[in-house]
Amino acid sequence: MSWGTELWDQFDNLEKHTQWGIDTLEKCIKFVKERTEIELSYAKQLRNLSKKYQPKKNSKEEEEYKYTSCKAFISTLNEMNDYAGQHEVISENMASQIIVDLARYVQELKQERKSNFHDGRKAQQHIETCWKQLESSKRRFERDCKEADRAQQYFEKMDADINVTKADVEKARQQAQIRHQMAEDSKADYSSILQKFNHEQHEYYHTHIPNIFQKIQEMEERRIVRIGESMKTYAEVDRQVIPIIGKCLDGIVKAAESIDQKNDSQLVIEAYKSGFEPPGDIEFEDYTQPMKRTVSDNSLSNSRGEGKPDLKFGGKSKGKLWPFIKKNKLMSLLTSPHQPPPPPPASASPSAVPNGPQSPKQQKEPLSHRFNEFMTSKPKIHCFRSLKRGLSLKLGATPEDFSNLPPEQRRKKLQQKVDELSKEIQKEMDQRDAITKMKDVYLKNPQMGDPASLDHKLAEVSQNIEKLRLETQKFEAWLAEVEGRLPARSEQMRRQSGLYDSQNPPTVNNCAQDRESPDGSYTEEQSQESEVKVLATDFDDEFDDEEPLPAIGTCKALYTFEGQNEGTISVVEGETLYVIEEDKGDGWTRIRRNEDEEGYVPTSYVEVCLDKNAKDS
Repeated sequence: MSWGTELWDQFDNLEKHTQWGIDTLEKCIKFVKERTEIELSYAKQLRNLSKKYQPKKNSKEEEEYKYTSCKAFISTLNEMNDYAGQHEVISENMASQIIVDLARYVQELKQERKSNFHDGRKAQQHIETCWKQLESSKRRFERDCKEADRAQQYFEKMDADINVTKADVEKARQQAQIRHQMAEDSKADYSSILQKFNHEQHEYYHTHIPNIFQKIQEMEERRIVRIGESMKTYAEVDRQVIPIIGKCLDGIVKAAESIDQKNDSQLVIEAYKSGFEPPGDIEFEDYTQPMKRTVSDNSLSNSRGEGKPDLKFGGKSKGKLWPFIKKNKLMSLLTSPHQPPPPPPASASPSAVPNGPQSPKQQKEPLSHRFNEFMTSKPKIHCFRSLKRGLSLKLGATPEDFSNLPPEQRRKKLQQKVDELSKEIQKEMDQRDAITKMKDVYLKNPQMGDPASLDHKLAEVSQNIEKLRLETQKFEAWLAEVEGRLPARSEQMRRQSGLYDSQNPPTVNNCAQDRESPDGSYTEEQSQESEVKVLATDFDDEFDDEEPLPAIGTCKALYTFEGQNEGTISVVEGETLYVIEEDKGDGWTRIRRNEDEEGYVPTSYVEVCLDKNAKDS
């Protein structure tokens, strides 16, 4: 099967067919090129999608991605990023292995096709030229034959005519001979040209055209084979990335299998655990108790026989902390206002000073009455830190010691801060060591630099280290305080110790009774406050044996103060009282009117005169 023998007369159709083949090849190139553009666009969209859902740095989202499900989602995003990279590889390989190669081949194919058809046209022109020569010699031979025939007829006519002279007959005979010779020459020329044409025509149809068409056929077959190879390459480019894409998909499956719901639940506990204990049972409020107060007006011991409720602390049965607290410490706990004192009034006799919404409406009540009311009611042990915390949250500021957080969360934040500071200290120490080594090198080789030029930098680094250490100590102190105040830790410490130092009494975790308010701060709820229930028989002996604090001076009331908060005492302008505890820096001074009445007043409301000897002792 050869185009040269089978399609010897289809030169024009072959020319059209080969042009169509080249167009088809260019169409394939265009298809692959558009596929590469789609792959690049798809990869770009996948990368943008992965980047869009990546957690923002230093944001709340980044903290939320500590859960295994979120980590698996991040792994999926990363795998999708790698997946997009493989589509970029597909695009690059198709561009380099198919588009570039085929584009170069198309140019070569066009050049080869042009050369082959140029040779074909050249052969056609040659055979057409030979055919024209043959036709020309044939017409000349025909014309000469006709001329010779007419000359012969004219000679015969002249020869038969008796009236024609002999000279005319001879002339006609010579003319006939000349014409006959010309016809013979034309015949010989025609015969020669005919033989030559036949030979050229045979060469054209049996040698030249078959060879040219064979080349065109081979060219077309190579084009077809090249298309097939390109299709294989097209498939292989995809197949080469399938294992890597499979690994990406396996990574997604592995990330999904790594999700641990129990671990996530534990992380939720660690993230939101406040460290508080649940509130205890609400105590029955006996409103008939005030009618029995007259019976227990004279002494605390008379009230014991009335049958008091059990002491409960933080919802536990029989709190074991109270028997070990000294009387003055307990009364300080019960009566200390735990609030910043009010400013002194503009006038000498203010009608009233706003001093909190939770103080009882009574004045100058004996200590025994106040204690009995404490035994039968629900006193609120306020936490000053919770008040500051709520104020800080309203102002939008975060306290440095994270006091706006529950104990457990505060401990975690403080521990994180301590770890960060430790890393910064280590970084500064490494820098200091590097500067020290450089200084030693300068000392050994002065030509390399001046050692004194590093002293300022070394001093600055040392100063930074000292600052960071002080900062670390501060946060470690807060951390130790929080760890000591956590209920579980404190209860464990109480069980282990069994005895408390009077100079370092345990801190009651008042904040543990706070509730979370809608604004996120932890404030007390009036209707759901945890109750402190005291069993008098557990610590009456401690009260009987404890001596009251000695007076360390006197004070004179400059303004009238209505002590409406728990732990405060009302004074009248000009009244003289005893000072039993001076201002500790919180703006409150502890005073006593008589043996039964004592409490706190704002330091700015009184003029204190301390007894030097008593203060020294």
